[in-house]
Amino acid sequence: MLKLLYVLLTATLLSSGTWAQPTSHEQPQLHLQRTALAIGMFQIDAQVATSPEQHAIGLMFRKDMPLHEGMLFVFQNPTKQCFWMKNTLLPLTAAFVADDGTIVNLEDMKPQSLDSHCSKAPVRFVLEMNQGWFTKKGIKAGSKISGVLFNGGR
Repeated sequence: MLKLLYVLLTATLLSSGTWAQPTSHEQPQLHLQRTALAIGMFQIDAQVATSPEQHAIGLMFRKDMPLHEGMLFVFQNPTKQCFWMKNTLLPLTAAFVADDGTIVNLEDMKPQSLDSHCSKAPVRFVLEMNQGWFTKKGIKAGSKISGVLFNGGR
């Protein structure tokens, strides 16, 4: 009886696709809208995450990311933003960014960690880049990011 139940459950899960294929939440987001950003002479090609679902998936499941690319999270209102790294395979740095493009603070984040990394002030933008990118370029809190999404976007 137990074996029959197992066979029926397995058949049901396979026919429903639960075991047969990963859901969209198990796939990386690779086709979001993009925007060009700059910090001084450094250019960034950033995917733009605007919806709650896009925010929730973020850079999860990505196995690699070109050095000049990142993801810019855009929120409706400035608030304290906190990020974690569940299902995120890449070591990242989050730049918490004010409306005018000023980096409020930078937080290094370890892959697969549930540790919370938060902005030190209310922000509407968070830019995630490969860990070490900001440091190698000498970019720190107080540096300014330019782009059309920021006030006075150049």
